[in-house]
Amino acid sequence: MVTLDTAAPNPILMSIQYRRVSKNKGVLMRRRLIRTVLAVAVAVGGIAVGGASSASAAGIGGYDNPACHPSAAHPSPVVLLHGLGGNGPGNVGPLALQLAAAGYCTFDLTYGEEAPGIPVGGLVEVNISAAQIKSFIEQVLTETGAAKVDIIGHSEGGFQSLYVPKELGIANQVDKVVALAPPTHGTSFAGLVSVANTLQLRTLVNQVLNQYGCPACDELITGGSGVVRLDTGPIAQPGVSYTVIASRTDELVTPHQSATTTETAFIDEPGVRNEYVQDYCPFDSVGHIGLAYDLDVENMVANALDPAPAGPVTCSLGLPF
Repeated sequence: MVTLDTAAPNPILMSIQYRRVSKNKGVLMRRRLIRTVLAVAVAVGGIAVGGASSASAAGIGGYDNPACHPSAAHPSPVVLLHGLGGNGPGNVGPLALQLAAAGYCTFDLTYGEEAPGIPVGGLVEVNISAAQIKSFIEQVLTETGAAKVDIIGHSEGGFQSLYVPKELGIANQVDKVVALAPPTHGTSFAGLVSVANTLQLRTLVNQVLNQYGCPACDELITGGSGVVRLDTGPIAQPGVSYTVIASRTDELVTPHQSATTTETAFIDEPGVRNEYVQDYCPFDSVGHIGLAYDLDVENMVANALDPAPAGPVTCSLGLPF
């Protein structure tokens, strides 16, 4: 049985304390605090309305709007995938909103729900979640009229962003993949459901785990069946551009690259760009959860989606958990 730490610190208070570093970072700190509060508020809003993409932000501009048609500058709609124990609006919704404001058509979903009506996703078998993601991608392509999607995934969502094109044979429908801390080769820490701590969903997650268990947890640890399937043969598929982004201070998806180990998130194959946040911002000790809300990562994602006019990465201090 997997149980979350109910004594986990309040993420909003921690983010406020962590950002009190210097007055000259005031603008960045206020912006990131607003985004963190938004993330929690959207997650709680998802509970209130009982669903993933039915949050109040859905349908604004190019975010979760089936009437959105991609522009010539950004021809591929972006599908964003949450982490294990999270949901679409709370985990990747803030990033989806930022990209929509930049002119993208963005879409998220909550996949892999064990209990209908409870917005806790990613807990079911990897293949079941993958099939749901495939169907959602095909739905987005039909609604937008686009030929391909870009996929951004965080944590288990990053794993699925690699898994679905390969294992479900839809690489021809995918242009770019940006995976944030995916447990590509299996994680040595099985607490990936800690995503729920930040999203204020841990009570609901524990309720679901106690009743249904977490098949995906077993599949995503080192040697898990989902990891074995992904790692058997090449991961990168022809015609797809891949970027994998990790943090050296991530304490959930480990181990990190050393003299004797390989970074568990990275893919050592042609067509894959592997990046640490600290390659650009060495003093950003952003943690696993924080990657989804980090300003540095937002810049890195934007550059991965549209590398031609790639801009500088604005460094800040990310959530340390």
